[in-house]
Amino acid sequence: MSRRKRVFKKRIAQDPVYGSETLSKFINKLMMHGKKTTARKIVYNALEKFAEKVKSANPLEAFEQALENAKPSLEVKTRRIGGANYQVPVEIPNDRRTAMAMQWIILNSRSKPGRSMIDALSSELIDCFNHQGATIKKKDDTHRMAEANKAFAHYKW
Repeated sequence: MSRRKRVFKKRIAQDPVYGSETLSKFINKLMMHGKKTTARKIVYNALEKFAEKVKSANPLEAFEQALENAKPSLEVKTRRIGGANYQVPVEIPNDRRTAMAMQWIILNSRSKPGRSMIDALSSELIDCFNHQGATIKKKDDTHRMAEANKAFAHYKW
């Protein structure tokens, strides 16, 4: 058996309109029941609407800025030591930060009743771009929880 560590490269195709891997991952997360064309239509229309509202010439840059504003940097993980459970604050790796931000944006968009997904997604992106809304609140709650448990940071593994 080989003892050499194998490195697997994740292959994500770029999206056809903007040529961005990040946007392609976002489309894949939004997709339900294998309907990628529907997911693309929703994302591209929402991006156009979003860029129009925030008065941005490049919708992709505005999307990446909104995503960057939604990314958390710390989270808490439960660690059992001597019969007690501690919430230990841990830094989040970059790919997980991006995935969490995307999931939060999509979940909060889906939870808005009485709107089309295009409208809900564009309004959630606008909120993230302006540092407000449900996704930013979730990020702040995650950071607040990590800050409150900073005393247990020495239990990191």
